Amino acid sequence: MRAGRAALAQTLRKHGARFFLGVLLTVAAAILCLAGNGNIARLDAMLGDWRMRFDAPQLDARIVIVDIDEQSLARVGRFPWSRDIQARLVRQLTSHYGVAALGFDIAFPEADTSSGYAVLQGLAQGELAGVPGLPAQLEKLRPAMDYDGLFAEAMRGQPVVLGYSISAQQAKGVLPEPAFTVADLNGRTLTAYVARGYEANIAPLQAAARGAGIFTALTDNDGVVRSSTLLTRIGDGYYPSLSLATAAVYLQARAIAPRFTATADSLSARQLDNAGLEHIVLFTPRGAMPVPVGEALTTTVQYRGTGGPHGGAFRYVSAADVLAGTVPPALLKGAIVLVGTTAPGLNDIRATPVNAEYPGVEVHANLIKSILDGRFKARPDYALAFELLQIVLFGVLLAGALAVLPPAGVMLATLGALALTIGINLYLYAVRDLVLGGAVVLLLIVALFIVNLAWGYFFEVRKGRALVARFGEYVAPELVAEMADNPQRYTMDGENRELTVLFADVRGFTAISEQLAPATLREYINAYLTAMSHDIRDSHGGTLDKYIGDAVMAFWGAPVAFPDHASRAVASALLMQRSAARLNDEFSARGWPALRIGIGINTGAMHVGDMGSRIRRAYTVMGDSVNLAARLEGASKRYGVGIVAGAATRAAAAEFLYRELDLVRVLGKQEAVAIFEPRGLLADATPGELAQLERWHAALARLRARDWPGAGALINALQADFPADGLYQLYAARLDEYRRTPPAPDWDGVTVLDSK
Repeated sequence: MRAGRAALAQTLRKHGARFFLGVLLTVAAAILCLAGNGNIARLDAMLGDWRMRFDAPQLDARIVIVDIDEQSLARVGRFPWSRDIQARLVRQLTSHYGVAALGFDIAFPEADTSSGYAVLQGLAQGELAGVPGLPAQLEKLRPAMDYDGLFAEAMRGQPVVLGYSISAQQAKGVLPEPAFTVADLNGRTLTAYVARGYEANIAPLQAAARGAGIFTALTDNDGVVRSSTLLTRIGDGYYPSLSLATAAVYLQARAIAPRFTATADSLSARQLDNAGLEHIVLFTPRGAMPVPVGEALTTTVQYRGTGGPHGGAFRYVSAADVLAGTVPPALLKGAIVLVGTTAPGLNDIRATPVNAEYPGVEVHANLIKSILDGRFKARPDYALAFELLQIVLFGVLLAGALAVLPPAGVMLATLGALALTIGINLYLYAVRDLVLGGAVVLLLIVALFIVNLAWGYFFEVRKGRALVARFGEYVAPELVAEMADNPQRYTMDGENRELTVLFADVRGFTAISEQLAPATLREYINAYLTAMSHDIRDSHGGTLDKYIGDAVMAFWGAPVAFPDHASRAVASALLMQRSAARLNDEFSARGWPALRIGIGINTGAMHVGDMGSRIRRAYTVMGDSVNLAARLEGASKRYGVGIVAGAATRAAAAEFLYRELDLVRVLGKQEAVAIFEPRGLLADATPGELAQLERWHAALARLRARDWPGAGALINALQADFPADGLYQLYAARLDEYRRTPPAPDWDGVTVLDSK
């Protein structure tokens, strides 16, 4: 118990400030959610648009759009069409095809005089007043030339709903009967959009139609249609939208009325401003059908598909094909038909969440589908409480989690919280039809992430910045990251350790530098040093000590300790030789001098740390073992091999295959050491390679035993089999020298390396 309290206290001391800052952000987000904000509302609208695009369209055969498209304009004539054509269209749809409801997303606010009857009537009363029988003849022609009369007669007794618009400037045409009036509310108050004027249909047409509905679009501040009025107040009446009126005709509804809760009946009128309103009701032969409404008697438009003939949600047929009678009857029989237009230039294109160019007529189709299905995307009464709960839960949990997690954990936790929030929101939208705001909680999650990253940078990462800055050019990034995570484990102070050190040098660099121009030489040496540095630092975790002209010095085992530092050094040396061969091919193709490198490796005790003067310091290694490695690099050319390793390295990296080169005594040292050439991994050695080394080691043993003939036979055979091998050439020449001038009787087989 005491240990647990101590651990909690330590955690609070270390992370409490970050947690408290996260809680403060959560409180700020909750206040922002309660207060409301225009920018947040716009962001929620954008998220809602994105969410709606995930709705996969499903074709609804109950609703068909008769499209006055470009084909119709080409075949029938320019728009607006005369009313006799509209009459033919109505007769085709109602009498021939038997549609169940027909809604016009078109208004007819003025009389149609295109037949010319009024002109003939004027002539008969003027210049042609004396023509015998003309008035009687005109009276006979009147029914056929009264296009408004033809249109009204075609609609009479049919399930036709006309459309009209609201206006702030004028009152034109005749309004239909309202769905209900202020008097019908019995003192209650309903908040709705109020229209001062309207542009409705002429009286004969309105009298003949079954009903009429408002098709004026309701746009947000950004010009996007996201919602629609279902009822609009004009004067003392409440008038349905085109979608609601058409659905009512399809459902054979006898009335449209608001329904209030029982609690609302007991409240005073002053308390009721849409308070207690449950929904709008369509009273149909099958019973009361509820239609949920939101603020100001509006509803969210649930868009399905991307709109238009290829949008996937509703069938489109050309008005010209309907007039010609070529549409399959089964397509229209018993359907709800909306007459509208997608033709360019007729100005019925709307910006919507799913498409910036969406046919206006299809907005009504989507609303009708929602009414028929009884499914509306709506913001519930408890939406604010739910959003606050989300903010508090995610805010407090993330504030605690992000304060203690490492950077990778912070990233994963943040992504998980974002995914969970979006997933919950999408589920409630798609399955429960709930429209909930998610902008504030998403912003809170992002803010917590940014604050924790900034905190980690300014207050924690800075603790390791000095270490990272010092070691960033020496060791691989992943090692620097490890050191930065635990800077207390590493120090720049000098200490004695067993390490492995490597020297690499370009052979004949002086001659190379004389052949190349300065700029080319710089490119040459930069390419070489870059490749070698990658092989040392990035591939096997080595520490780059320094560049000495064309030479590279590196070591393994510090600052990060590796138990296999010798193996890493040998593996790096082999990789460096392969990289040098690749570079040599590239350089030769460019006409540059050949690249050959020699490498020396040694393992042993050495001093490592930050050394130098007050003016300049460096993290480096020093000691006899380091000096021996430098001598071995120089010996690589003498023995005709690419890599020379000391005996201690061979013992520590026993998984590699080695060829013994010699017993040597370096300048300034009395003790002889064996030196070896690493050939590759022992596990990868071929039988032929093993046999070659066995023959060589036998030759070396005979040589040290002064068996000149036996050694010579073996060396000559090896030289014949491997004529390019410089080591066999060296020993063949050395054997000849021993034959001419035999070594002293106390000769111990050691070669003195008398050069650096």
